[in-house]
Amino acid sequence: MIYPKGIKKGDTIGIVAPSGPFRATTLGEIENALNDLGYNVKFGESCYGSYKGYLSSEDDIRAKDIEDMFLDKTVDGIFCLRGGYGTPRILDLIDYNIIKNNPKFFVGFSDITGLHIAFNKYADLVTFHGVMAGTSPKWDEFTYNSLINALNNNVTKFENPNDEPIYTVVKGQCEGELIGGNLALIAAGIGTKYEIDTKDKILFIEDVGEAIYRLDRMLTQLSLAGKFDDCAGIVFGDFCDCNKENDDDFEILELIQDRVSKYNKPCIFNLKSGHCTPMITLPFGCNYIAIIFHRIVNDLLTIIEIIK
Repeated sequence: MIYPKGIKKGDTIGIVAPSGPFRATTLGEIENALNDLGYNVKFGESCYGSYKGYLSSEDDIRAKDIEDMFLDKTVDGIFCLRGGYGTPRILDLIDYNIIKNNPKFFVGFSDITGLHIAFNKYADLVTFHGVMAGTSPKWDEFTYNSLINALNNNVTKFENPNDEPIYTVVKGQCEGELIGGNLALIAAGIGTKYEIDTKDKILFIEDVGEAIYRLDRMLTQLSLAGKFDDCAGIVFGDFCDCNKENDDDFEILELIQDRVSKYNKPCIFNLKSGHCTPMITLPFGCNYIAIIFHRIVNDLLTIIEIIK
C-alpha cells in the first residue's frame, strides 16, 4: 500500500464533491477557514453544482473531478466537500491507474466509503477516514490535530477525546490493515466488484441515523457474506442518532454483541470516528496491531497501535 505524502503549511488542498450538493455554508467560508490554517484551496467543478436534488453534479463530472485533482501537479492532496449519496454511481467511471500513479492524501467519510474501498483495492492507496472540507469552519483542536497527525504518518495509537469510553465486545489481540467505513456503503457493495475484502484485516464500521432493525439487517448481511468470518478484528465507531424505535429494541451495544460475539474476533465499540465531533482520523490500508483488554477502574481500555 502507498502511504501518500503528508501535508504542510502552504500546500494546496483540492476539494471535490463526489456525493451530494453543498448547502451548509458558502465555499468562501470554507476557503477562508483553510486559508487561516495556512493552506491554499482549489475547488473542483463538482463543488458548484446540484443535479436532480441529491447529487452535486452529473456522474461524469464528479468522476472527472476526482481524476483531475489527482493529475493536477499544483494540488498536494484532496478533501471531499461533504457526503450524502453518489459515490456508488461513479465507481465504474474512474480510471484507478490515475489514482495509483499520482498518489495524494484523500480525505472524507460516510458516502465517501465507496471511494475508500475502491482506492484501497484498485489503486493500493492508503486513504483517510476523516473530516469533510465542508465543516472546516467548525473544526475543533482535537479533530484538526488528529487529521494532521494521520496525514503526516505521525500516529502511534488512537485515543478517544474527552475521556469518552471505549467498550470491549471481545477481548484479544489482532493484526492487519484497517479498512471499512460507513456500514450502509459497505453493505451496498456486497456482490459487486467493489465489495470490501476483509480477509485478515481489521474492519472499521460506523453509521448515522439508522434504526436498530436496519443496523441489524446490514450487520446480518455482512455476517452472511462472510465478512466477520474473514476479518482479524472489528472496530465499531460512532453511531450518531441510531436510536431505538421501540422500548424492547436492542441497545446498540447489545446488538453488536448479538451479531459479532460468536466469531470471537477482538472487537471494540465507540471509537470516536464517524458522524461525531470531535472526530478521529483513521488511515485506511495501514497496518495495525489492536490489543483489547479490560481495566478494573472503568472496566474497559483499548489500545490500537500502528506497526512502524
